[in-house]
Amino acid sequence: MSMRKLSFTATALALGLVASSALAEGPGLGVPISEADIAAWDITVFPSGANLPPGSGTAAQGAPIYAEKCALCHGINAEGGIAARLVGGEPLTTGIDVGKTIANFWASATTLFDFTRRQMPWQAPRTLTDDEAYALTAYVLALNGIIDEDEEMNAQSLPAVQMPNRDGFMPRFPELMP
Repeated sequence: MSMRKLSFTATALALGLVASSALAEGPGLGVPISEADIAAWDITVFPSGANLPPGSGTAAQGAPIYAEKCALCHGINAEGGIAARLVGGEPLTTGIDVGKTIANFWASATTLFDFTRRQMPWQAPRTLTDDEAYALTAYVLALNGIIDEDEEMNAQSLPAVQMPNRDGFMPRFPELMP
């Protein structure tokens, strides 16, 4: 073996040993996450109602919250604006190109709650209290005629709401369905 190849091989071996010991230690970035930190983000609500938080709200309580935090994007009466329409919609049986709304597409009222609490308002997600999320959910459901305006939504009543398109899906996890 030539001296050049030997020198190259020795250098590569030395670099490999140094790199492997450095990688074994890790880059030293960040700190381990605590169980409390994980719990703060583990907020998924399932169709069965599992993981719904304490709290409650009615459509009447949701109306002023909607006007303040939602109407700018979803329109005054939830009929659409720069964001999706939330009310009405033809039955999906009329074709695939029908606009999908809460009333004609969503299979579970708990999904509406979960999405609202997790993603809305778009410019400040996760800023709604649980009571505000329940009230907004009740408001949108009442606008769609799915519940009465005076019905209170909470961890017990929300999973019992019968959505119009509840049978339009084949659940991937049937054990999580109400």
